[in-house]
Amino acid sequence: MRSKINYQLETDRILAQLPAERTPTLFLHACCAPCSSYVLEYLSQYFEITVFFYNPNISSVEEYSKRVAEIRRLIAEMSFAHPVHIEEGTYDPQVFYEMAKGLEDVPEGGERCFRCYRLRMEEAAKLAKEGGYDYFTTTSSISPLKNAQKINEIGEELAEIYKVPHLTSDFKKKNGYKRSIELSAEYELYRQNYCGCAFSKAEREAQIANA
Repeated sequence: MRSKINYQLETDRILAQLPAERTPTLFLHACCAPCSSYVLEYLSQYFEITVFFYNPNISSVEEYSKRVAEIRRLIAEMSFAHPVHIEEGTYDPQVFYEMAKGLEDVPEGGERCFRCYRLRMEEAAKLAKEGGYDYFTTTSSISPLKNAQKINEIGEELAEIYKVPHLTSDFKKKNGYKRSIELSAEYELYRQNYCGCAFSKAEREAQIANA
């Protein structure tokens, strides 16, 4: 049985080895402003970051527009040690629904979610390679509801395929999730109550109705 990895220690190791003579670049897939807040505060100390907002899983264009507007506002209002840019991917929900075929009834946190991680992270890895970035990663591991081990396994697979290093992460550590809640309050960020897809929205609505 594979022993549990402390991904935060792995992150610390990578950050300690970054070159002092220049600021390395990071292509950071982001799902929303609240999840990005702490990650940007933390990682902008070490990297020049391009935030990549690519989320074809989001259930409606209204929800998508709200989330992308919030992350743009956050980046404009926060102060960073090194520059932070934003790049918006293509919003095409059909890409997500094609990926989810046959997995519609799988509960949240299962195989459908793992494929969704990969869908978005793979696009980030491709563009990180094309753009000559030093690293890529995703903000997703900050959520207590996301599987950090699976996220990092996918990241390492993609690093091998696209030949761009994956920045190991478990951003909920070091009180990262708690800090994201504090920053969300400070910047009055819109905090959605579901991950993004129609399936997670329906599951969350059912939980609220049965509470």
